[in-house]
Amino acid sequence: MRVSLKDVAAHAGVSIKTVSNVVNNYQHVTPAMRERVQRSIDALGYRPNLAARHLRKGRTGIIALALPELGNPYFAELAAAVIDAAAEHDYIVLLDHTGGRREQEILVSQGFRARVIDGLILSPIELEAKDFRDRAEPVPLVLLGEREYDLPYDHIAIDNVAAARAAVRHLVSLGRRRVAFIGARRGRSQPAQLRVQGWREELTAAGLPADGSLVAATDGWGHADGAAAMAHILDGGERPDAVFAYNDPMAIGAMRVLHERGLRVPEDIAVVGFDDVLEGRFSAVTLTSVSPDKAAIGRLAVESVLARLRDAAPEPRRIRAGHRLVERESTLGRPPAVHGTGT
Repeated sequence: MRVSLKDVAAHAGVSIKTVSNVVNNYQHVTPAMRERVQRSIDALGYRPNLAARHLRKGRTGIIALALPELGNPYFAELAAAVIDAAAEHDYIVLLDHTGGRREQEILVSQGFRARVIDGLILSPIELEAKDFRDRAEPVPLVLLGEREYDLPYDHIAIDNVAAARAAVRHLVSLGRRRVAFIGARRGRSQPAQLRVQGWREELTAAGLPADGSLVAATDGWGHADGAAAMAHILDGGERPDAVFAYNDPMAIGAMRVLHERGLRVPEDIAVVGFDDVLEGRFSAVTLTSVSPDKAAIGRLAVESVLARLRDAAPEPRRIRAGHRLVERESTLGRPPAVHGTGT
């Protein structure tokens, strides 16, 4: 049988209103009373009815998260960050997969699930600004990713140009002089364009040529795309001594081709990825990667939705999340083995 507020009140010897104040974390409850009620909550195993709580506020308690590629490790880890952040506010997340298709992104952004969600977090790939201008849906919308839109919505992203420059700067600091870029996607892709821009700017700042023959465009961003792009560059002429990949799956695909060609990572060619997904930390040669602060992105996205629901946010904001470069074996090499001295 489900434990109710009335049961907790009777056990603690207080009013139902007092129990409700404790459960809802109202500040005017004295510490002694809060402790007394909490002991009864713990003893009876009371769990708040979150659905009822949200319904009393005219809410559903659900935030939708629409992502382009659930099979991409970055988006899987980002989804986990959003779910964790939402849970801290007693919200659950409805996950949607758009496949990066414009028609599906339009359907999601126009609020086809508006009756069951309180807000939408969307990471668009193909949507244009004009696709949002006729949006009449009042459900708050928060955008993720690096596509630039002049729109009245909060937009959370990292600085891709700065992140790419940090990756290339690391390679140059190690003495690398021919740095390739793989993943300059064919067609529209602002994130890829921004990362190529960072690659070019940092090489130029270092007095090195940004050789266009070392840029490989791809149709996708998976392991096979990275492998094909790496093979294309190796077959194209003078060999690079470093590779900066659009993301970690592409970097891992590239490292596989380098291994098959008898080239050592990083002795012959150093490799840097982007996104710092779990797979790269456990590859045969651990992967140096740009690590976006996924936890912060998830938290900022959820907080932005809730602020809009409370009508407590200022004008729409462009919010920058942090990033850092995590250096591993694919650029630094393996650490020397430590041998025991015996007894």
